[in-house]
Amino acid sequence: MLATLKRDGRPQLSNINYHYDTDRDLVRISVTADRAKARNLRRDPRASLHVTSPDGWAWTVAEGTAELSDVAADEHDAAVEELIDVYRAVQGEHPDWDDYRRAMVRDQRLVVRLPVERVYGQPLG
Repeated sequence: MLATLKRDGRPQLSNINYHYDTDRDLVRISVTADRAKARNLRRDPRASLHVTSPDGWAWTVAEGTAELSDVAADEHDAAVEELIDVYRAVQGEHPDWDDYRRAMVRDQRLVVRLPVERVYGQPLG
């Protein structure tokens, strides 16, 4: 779950798919430019990612200051290439990359990059 801050200061929570790059200590998430997450992060880039174990007993929160990529504007721009990289990291190969590229532009998608600045939680065991 990704938590961003609404204009009134209350959290806006969204279930999301994400990829955590251990080498860069970076979480990446694909979002659309017009949704609450992107709007909130443009205004206030602070965000928290909450992850739980399947049984719910273990959990971790990663906090950071988000960066937003450019919005996908062309099927072969840097934003689309990064969205492909995120998709591959989360899901593997797509059955039709040309269709995926068109969808990223049509949906006005971008990547939220969340460098992990602080981590806390309840570990397993």
